[in-house]
Amino acid sequence: MSTTAKTKTPKAQAKTPKAATSASAKRTKAVKKGACKLFVLDTNVLMHDPTSLFRFEEHDLYVPIMTLEELDNNKKGTTEVARNTRQASRMLDEIVSTSPNGIDEGIALDLPSHGLATGRLFLQTEAIDIVLPAALPTARGDNQILAVVTHLAERHPAREVILVSKDINMRIKARALGLAAQDYFNDKVLEDSDLLYTGTRELPADFWESHGRGMESWKEESHTYYRLSGPLAPDMLVNEFVYENSGDNPLQAWVKERDGRKVLLETLVDYSHQRNNVWGIIARNREQNFALNLLMNPDIDFVTLLGQAGTGKTLLTLAAGLTQVLESKRYSEIIMTRVTVSVGEDIGFLPGTEEEKMAPWMGALEDNLDVLNGTAGEGGDWGRAATRDLIRSRIKIKSLNFMRGRTFLNKFLIIDEAQNLTPKQMKTLITRAGPGTKVICMGNIAQIDTPYLTEGSSGLTFVVDRFKGWAHSGHITLQRGERSRLADYAADVL
Repeated sequence: MSTTAKTKTPKAQAKTPKAATSASAKRTKAVKKGACKLFVLDTNVLMHDPTSLFRFEEHDLYVPIMTLEELDNNKKGTTEVARNTRQASRMLDEIVSTSPNGIDEGIALDLPSHGLATGRLFLQTEAIDIVLPAALPTARGDNQILAVVTHLAERHPAREVILVSKDINMRIKARALGLAAQDYFNDKVLEDSDLLYTGTRELPADFWESHGRGMESWKEESHTYYRLSGPLAPDMLVNEFVYENSGDNPLQAWVKERDGRKVLLETLVDYSHQRNNVWGIIARNREQNFALNLLMNPDIDFVTLLGQAGTGKTLLTLAAGLTQVLESKRYSEIIMTRVTVSVGEDIGFLPGTEEEKMAPWMGALEDNLDVLNGTAGEGGDWGRAATRDLIRSRIKIKSLNFMRGRTFLNKFLIIDEAQNLTPKQMKTLITRAGPGTKVICMGNIAQIDTPYLTEGSSGLTFVVDRFKGWAHSGHITLQRGERSRLADYAADVL
């Protein structure tokens, strides 16, 4: 049996007040292992993922009246939360309208979910009078939902009744009352961000001995190709970078094709050498070289770059964009956007046009353009000023709020601070890409500022996991900071 993304109940319940301990112990003994569970949904679960109604498979759901009240209070507006709230309300209306026998006995979910869920949906149809501790006033919506969970746990002693909430404090209060509570796991791509695909693989020292039998090798232009098979070949993904540092000739290559137990490796362009500089920028470490190979390759339509502050994500991306817009004319212009989530308090409304309003959020763009403008060659102050004006004329700054319905043709689209996007917002942005457009998502999943988003449920984590292995996408996690020794030390110790 499965629940959201995993079905097990928390292994250890928190210590409960004496009044609740004995009742909780009796309920725990009475619960039949393996019985169909009853999940009570908190409002924030539906506001975060309206499709959560269909994510519990064979288990039953219960929606309290207070959850519906809070949905009604949050339905107005143009924010992502308001849109999700309205969608959740529409889905509930659609489910209820399909029930021929009313809602008292529960509504079967198999038909409205098209077989994704086989449990039943119960709506609160009666007034529930449960006495909560004096410290929990019933005027609060959260406490009324806790009262409903307590009532259901007493009414169904043979079933496991579990509160599902994204609110940590709500779950703590539930456990303090002797009630089972869980987070909503279905939106998490990974439980541990350390398991996230890095885009690189270090080859063992005996790689050529174990994979060299029957190997084919040839050269085309400046690249060397190796077609080989072996124990590691089936695990490699297309566009995954492989490297080997042992011996006199270190290897840096990427997987271009995979056919069963055979893979085709292609050596990389060495962007760490000055002759291959990109707008005056060279790669300072192995991961930056991998990133530039992705950014400069016209066959790669979608690139994701992860890394902490100072690893060079924005600088490398802008350098690659300027080279391909102004020199090779591969793209018509650079479009840069980012999520406007402030670190501290909001400074209020900003005057001006869309680009002028976005300007305070684009400090990183200005800083990196100053660096790149200094690498544009010797032309004196006049030459640098002309270059700066030319660069700024080919970079457009857009707000995320006005992306819906647009199509970008032949553009170099940069999405900065992508870790603050939800998977749905990320889908909205990436599907704006028209023919000839390249999309680059950058971010640091350790710096998420959006409520209810975690490293495992961020839109950036979502696309890294979903796009891995596609022939026209690539991902690199940048490891080493190259900003300054002060920045590197602060990132490690603070």
